[in-house]
Amino acid sequence: MIKKPAAAFVIGLLLLAWWAMSSPGTNGGIAQAKESRAPATTPSLSNGRAALLPLPPVPAIGREKAALGERLFFEKRLSRDNTISCASCHDPARGGTDRRPVSIGIDGHTGPINAPTVFNAALNFVQFWDGRAASLEEQAAGPVHNPLEMGANWALVISKLTNDESYRLAFAQIYPQGITGETIADAIAAFEHTLLTPSRFDLFLAGNPHALNKQEQDGYRRFLDYGCASCHQGANIGGNMFQRFGVMADYFAGRTPTAADLGRFNVTQREADRHVFKVPSLRNVALTAPYFHDASAQTLEEAIMIMGRVQLGRELTIPDTQAIAAFLKTLNGHWRGHPLP
Repeated sequence: MIKKPAAAFVIGLLLLAWWAMSSPGTNGGIAQAKESRAPATTPSLSNGRAALLPLPPVPAIGREKAALGERLFFEKRLSRDNTISCASCHDPARGGTDRRPVSIGIDGHTGPINAPTVFNAALNFVQFWDGRAASLEEQAAGPVHNPLEMGANWALVISKLTNDESYRLAFAQIYPQGITGETIADAIAAFEHTLLTPSRFDLFLAGNPHALNKQEQDGYRRFLDYGCASCHQGANIGGNMFQRFGVMADYFAGRTPTAADLGRFNVTQREADRHVFKVPSLRNVALTAPYFHDASAQTLEEAIMIMGRVQLGRELTIPDTQAIAAFLKTLNGHWRGHPLP
């Protein structure tokens, strides 16, 4: 048993240690509380660096294959009437989209849904809003066969490309089997793997505190603190999960849903997947208006306010919206050494 004087001495040491740990200038609680209010070292920004990741380097793709894929990406002979290419709806000069509410296909047909950007699509865990394609290769084949988009088929496309000697030679150099549906899709996907767009935000994540100004860092902090990063996360800042559109409020209230509004339900026929979509990437989002699968938001600020209400259950203020928009604009990237227009 410890005698009373010794016990008092031990208690005194414990109190002294507690006081020291709680004093300014130490690693204790008071110092940590002060640090949490400092913009450069807030826990939210530190946590965000775990949730939001820098863009990975462009993978090693053979130069000849990527060049062939790029040529095919802009090739209108993939469509039945030689008028539509992949770039018609996913134009690198327009943020990887067409900046239309819905895309226009052969014979003037309009699609049912807003075209997502092709930039950084290689980082998505699935493709299309409803996730019906598991890979870029599978996605590349979809529009070729869609009657509202290219309205063709592999047999027709192969016959066109085979009649072009330059294509025969290019395919023969890369693929022993020559021109097939699989090799066409593989080459296009190879090119799309190169469409990564590093931004100022990546410099910030890499440790450069001056890459973002005060308002942009404030927007980043609000983006994290309000919970936006619970869905828009990872290197693509989205694109790695499904989520219901309208978690906290019914986005579709008061209107008759279209087939496109059903989202993942169209693929699985599961009631739980009604109005569930692949979370889109926010990289280059300031360049890809209009927003959402239905193109209902015309401006970035409008989209932010809608997301706050229906996904977070929060009515964002004008300062909130301005700060978050300033942060999102830091995600505008560079491609081939130039900023995206």
